[in-house]
Amino acid sequence: MFAKVNSIGIFGMETYMVEVEADLSQGLPRFDIVGLPDTSVSESRDRVRAAVKNCGFTFPVSRITVNLAPADTRKEGALYDLPVFVALLLASKQLQADLDGCAFIGELSLDGMLRRVDGALPMVIRARDEGMKAVFVPAANAAECSVVQSVAVYPLESVFRLTQHLKGENPVEPVKSGDFGDYAMPDDLPDFRDVRGQREAKRALEVAAAGGHNVMMIGPPGSGKSMLAKRLASILPEMTFEESLETTKLYSIAGLLPPDISLMKARPFRSPHHTVSPAGLSGGGAVPRPGEISLAHNGVLFLDELPEFSRTAMEVMRQPVEDGVITIARVAGTLTFPCSVMLVCAMNPCPCGYFGHPKRECTCPPGAAAKYLAKVSGPLLDRLDIHVEIPPVEFEKLTGEQGGESSADIRRRVNAARKRQQERFEGTGIACNARMTPAQTKQLCRPDAAALKLLGQAFEKFGFSARAYDKVLRVARTLADLDGSETIEANHIAEAVQYRSLDRKFWKT
Repeated sequence: MFAKVNSIGIFGMETYMVEVEADLSQGLPRFDIVGLPDTSVSESRDRVRAAVKNCGFTFPVSRITVNLAPADTRKEGALYDLPVFVALLLASKQLQADLDGCAFIGELSLDGMLRRVDGALPMVIRARDEGMKAVFVPAANAAECSVVQSVAVYPLESVFRLTQHLKGENPVEPVKSGDFGDYAMPDDLPDFRDVRGQREAKRALEVAAAGGHNVMMIGPPGSGKSMLAKRLASILPEMTFEESLETTKLYSIAGLLPPDISLMKARPFRSPHHTVSPAGLSGGGAVPRPGEISLAHNGVLFLDELPEFSRTAMEVMRQPVEDGVITIARVAGTLTFPCSVMLVCAMNPCPCGYFGHPKRECTCPPGAAAKYLAKVSGPLLDRLDIHVEIPPVEFEKLTGEQGGESSADIRRRVNAARKRQQERFEGTGIACNARMTPAQTKQLCRPDAAALKLLGQAFEKFGFSARAYDKVLRVARTLADLDGSETIEANHIAEAVQYRSLDRKFWKT
């Protein structure tokens, strides 16, 4: 007796269809699962056996062989429990149903209840693309799967409800694909109105948010670096549907998507501790999962106390920050995850934190400040578009009653600038100025005569690299967008150059 049902496999961001074949034949009782299963897949034999018995069915006393095709692709996770269960009932004639065009994913408990699985969203998208008409998923995955249209998604609490549905006794209602509405800013985000002073720093973060630029903040302890970075989330621009969907897929794969969230609308803000390992940043494991840099995709990755990170961890950032993707090679295979992030770094200028302070003396021994600053390599520093000094806040500004500009006001300007960029890059796959290719930079970032002359003078004076030259032009393009100007003018170049020259006080290069 033979039966076959469809399922879906996942490896990194890639998904593929899996055929679960069950064969019952004469011989000594035995239950084998073949098709390169990992330990969790092999253990589904015991979960399925218990679920069959505890749900009132008869476990076949025969030689059972379950094959997961394609057999040359390794299968991972407990998501094959449900399709194995269904295939076994079909092969033993305890269930009769036409399952052509249906796919099943889900982990079983011993009493037949279904548990949540990771990566349900990209798997349902694959089922839709393959022409499946129905997908059966655990009820805990229903919210995220409701994003997918053109395929019926049936949420299941237990296999008992599944058998009722397939027999036509008590049909399960498919998940409704609702209107996901507009972006709504979370109410609990800290506001820029609370920031006293630091006008230049707030301006720099506004520019960074508008164009998706990377930022380095350097200043003494207590000047507000971390406070400013945490408020950056409150002025980030709205995500497009495509950005939301891609971010949701990543969090679904990582198992970090809250059960009641169908689509992530707020841009991620990740702030790993400086003890994080290189694999924690890039992604790791026998089968790599997304690391912190990928979990910050379409959002912000904040590295506080940058020199305290290991040198290897910092250097891991170089290529992904530049390319927007990270490729991880492991024994199980090579995976690529997206990581289009705003990298925001903060650091003190020396171990004690007071090197260059206008009123407090640095207590570090000679050469300590230079050694501390040298922990941040030149190539990494060159990939940070905006360098801004955060000076200590004056007493008068701290005690003043008038607050600063609110995050809502700043965000309106950021959204307007980002909308101009979306119109400019429509159909190119580019979302913001910071992601422009060199060819696009040359075409779209053309300064007027006065601005070009000023840029040439700055290039000679500061010895900019070719990468720094492009980044100055991209930041200037963002400044022009904030001003609603189609032309890059001299004042835009002057401000963009300032963001690349402030570090000369600390790095003598």
